[in-house]
Amino acid sequence: MAHDTTPEAIYEKLRAGASTLACAGYLASMDALHRSEIYNALGYERLSRKNRDIRRFYEECGNDWPQTTYLMLLRTIGTPENKEPFTTLARTVPYAAILRERLAPQNIEAMLIGASGLLEIYPHDEYILSLWRNFEYLSAKYGIVPMRASAWRLQRIRPNNFPILRLSQIASFLASTREVMDRLFACRSGRDVYELFSAETSPYWLKHYIPGMESPAVTKRIGHMKCNLLAINLVAQMQFAYGSYIEREALRTSALSLLENTDAEDNSIIRPWRQHGVTPQSAFDSQALLQLSNEYCRRRRCSECPVGRRIALRLMQAVQTAE
Repeated sequence: MAHDTTPEAIYEKLRAGASTLACAGYLASMDALHRSEIYNALGYERLSRKNRDIRRFYEECGNDWPQTTYLMLLRTIGTPENKEPFTTLARTVPYAAILRERLAPQNIEAMLIGASGLLEIYPHDEYILSLWRNFEYLSAKYGIVPMRASAWRLQRIRPNNFPILRLSQIASFLASTREVMDRLFACRSGRDVYELFSAETSPYWLKHYIPGMESPAVTKRIGHMKCNLLAINLVAQMQFAYGSYIEREALRTSALSLLENTDAEDNSIIRPWRQHGVTPQSAFDSQALLQLSNEYCRRRRCSECPVGRRIALRLMQAVQTAE
């Protein structure tokens, strides 16, 4: 049976169970110190990967950090299904145009919603017609060619995540927030992020989730759950990326602290880990588990995985001891 205890044989067994998180029991049984070591390695890997993504966007944006921050903001505000349309919109309406219209919040809303192409598919009540008229002027002023509405995923989206509502929320945030980068970099906790993004939408949206269809009056602020995701996927990532760019370790440390002081994510990738007894205590932990799932388990890279390598080492040491 010696051949069954070779490293390759062990890794082959781990690969066979990778899709069912066969290593979860081992990870759950580890003491807190050693599990923390694994989380630190995986969490830093994920931050570094996202840093590379942000640097690519930075180069695309002509080495312009405010435009990059704005692009990342729009990219993060929607659901994963609409990440690319929001990114396209950030390219269509540049941050420079937003800044020029900051004293007229209705113009920012008209530019973003008009350029999205979504106005075409909703009933045109008086408010929507006013957005149309405003956008016609602004599109000529800035040379904006609107997107096609078909670019957006609109089916099976919860009302709070409707793209047109998210655009109204972001328009309010951009109109009311000076020095967006500085405000993002000052955040140290999920609470800070929630307070930063607490701007209310324009009054029209109080009774609307989508145009032309009234609903009971509800304040349409960005909620706590979405703010946690913004803390994790926008604020911490920008702090780490910009801190790496200017070689400012305090800002990189701030990114780590923010993740450690933000609640862990609860999504379709994290829930199976919880079911196997692996409970992340913070967003840093859940980011580490996402890295483990996406980069190792899903790709069956058990021989390169920090968990897989430890399991293999323990099994080989057990065999040697038995011999």
